[in-house]
Amino acid sequence: MSVDAVGTVRRGRGARKAIRQTRDVKMLPALKRKLPYTEPMTPDQIEKIDGASMDILENVGVQFRDDIALEDWKRAGAKVVGDMVYLDRNLVRELIATIPETFTYHARNPANNLPFGRDHAMFVPMTGAPYLRDLDDLRRNPTLDDLANFHKLSHMLPAIHSSAHHIVEPYDWPISQRHLRITYSSMKHSDKTFMGMTTSPKNAEDVIEMCAILFGDDFLETHPVVTGNCNGNSPLVWDETMLGAMRAFCKRNQPVLCSPFVLGGANTPASVPATVAQLNAEALSALAYTQVIRKGCPAIYGHYLSTVSMKSGAPMAGTPEISLMNFMIGQMARFYGVPWRTSNTLGGAKTFDAQAGYESAMTMNAVLMAGANYIWHSAGWNEAGMHCSTAKFIVDAEMCEMGYRMAEGVNWDDFDAAIAAVPDIGPGGHYLGHPHTLEHFQKAFFMPEMFDNNAIEQWQAEGSIEINECALIKARAMLNEYEEPKLDAGVNEALLDYIARREREIPAVDALNQEH
Repeated sequence: MSVDAVGTVRRGRGARKAIRQTRDVKMLPALKRKLPYTEPMTPDQIEKIDGASMDILENVGVQFRDDIALEDWKRAGAKVVGDMVYLDRNLVRELIATIPETFTYHARNPANNLPFGRDHAMFVPMTGAPYLRDLDDLRRNPTLDDLANFHKLSHMLPAIHSSAHHIVEPYDWPISQRHLRITYSSMKHSDKTFMGMTTSPKNAEDVIEMCAILFGDDFLETHPVVTGNCNGNSPLVWDETMLGAMRAFCKRNQPVLCSPFVLGGANTPASVPATVAQLNAEALSALAYTQVIRKGCPAIYGHYLSTVSMKSGAPMAGTPEISLMNFMIGQMARFYGVPWRTSNTLGGAKTFDAQAGYESAMTMNAVLMAGANYIWHSAGWNEAGMHCSTAKFIVDAEMCEMGYRMAEGVNWDDFDAAIAAVPDIGPGGHYLGHPHTLEHFQKAFFMPEMFDNNAIEQWQAEGSIEINECALIKARAMLNEYEEPKLDAGVNEALLDYIARREREIPAVDALNQEH
């Protein structure tokens, strides 16, 4: 290699190092996928699932354990016997036809608005962890400050599109009042879209009122700004808590995830297609009810999907059947013309180890190829959701960046310029110093920050730091660099006033607020 070439290579390495050392915290736009879908079902098989689901709705029925919902269904024309609702397939089709196939999520920073549905997708962190592995990799109970740290990291990680809500449970706050502080943390520490607590109807109403303070009452009427999640109890039950929370969101035109909680083989048949048929019936019954509440309000086909070990009864993640079900559910959601949510980077590993990586990678690839829109639990999930790992949170977010790059598909924009470099170099040469390489190397191939690809000698010389510690180092650095996206002073004061009033009204107890 010539002296000039060596100098060019060194300058290239220096430029690459400078890029790696410059933290880019600007959020990536909503993922616009360009890869073909993985669709294992034929049109006849889609019709078979649809027919089986409609038979379940018409003949087995769905239990709605909520007096208001039962009266709503009677007015809508459904057959109601006790707390059982039997849904005519034509009524279901008529109702779900009014669900918007696409809409835009609006963040308090308009630069972080997200087109959503069809080929647009977003990555959302995990939520609900009762434990965390902290910045020292210690497993312990979380606090409100720990939750704030995850919201700050969510704000700074480019592929994370939402600050979610209770990524970890803040145990230093009473359960009855916890939702207020969680919502404020989501709003304060990030200017991306977020999720709203649906742990009780009263809690959901508080979330919506806080959103009205942040965005304005009239704005909520026409702009989705927050996402609620309503879990069904498989098989075929929707309870009063979830249905009341669903009404709070739908009445104000805010989207909810209609999510059957599936443990394949335990609360569904021990069969992939039969599980999908039951799950589909459960999701459709809730999606239809959103349109009984408010015609045209946004709603999202959801699910939590796991299979159960027949050896221990423990939920499993990253298994082939879960991938197959994700492919099938994606087909069903597109068949009905509704956006859909699934879960990402799931696993049962107790630490951030090889099992955690393999399970998460298996799940992510299937989710991306299945064409999911709302990709939840995309960062931090470990130990079957029992803890959020700070290290895994960081690495999962980089995995989301890589998944984002893959799902964008092949970039042909510079093909002619790149192919023109081949005769310039000819046999036996190298492209490192070519003008095309110097112009495009930053984006031509993804350069992971968390994955070490150096020779073992260099890795050892730099301290033999494994990925877990590497990620914790990055997390500490990011938190030190964090700059708060300040709320408007008047809005912040109004939010704090609302929280103070509600904390006076809600008794501070370790139970969900259902009455105040």
